Amino acid sequence: METNLNCVERLVMLSIMPREGNFITLRMMRDIVARVGFSAAEIVEFGIEELPDGRVRWTQDVPTERPFTFAEAEVNLIKKALKKMDEDEKLNADSVSLYEKFM
Repeated sequence: METNLNCVERLVMLSIMPREGNFITLRMMRDIVARVGFSAAEIVEFGIEELPDGRVRWTQDVPTERPFTFAEAEVNLIKKALKKMDEDEKLNADSVSLYEKFM
């Protein structure tokens, strides 16, 4: 699956990745985090900075959407995480667009 993700969607995806699981799940999670995480060049390009309260902000006038390709097993892992958020009623305004792209 190929989809474009913006900064918010990437941050949400990074935050929903499982912290525990079997070897295969953790390996896929590590690959997703490496791909979706921000490179040093993107941090500079987007003007990304972490605020003292833990929030992250970036320059709003810079296009931040980038294409990403996910294998079927990775898509299933992302869907599983999003489904759990939905079932636990933990979706929020930041996660809705990511949910719509994958579900």
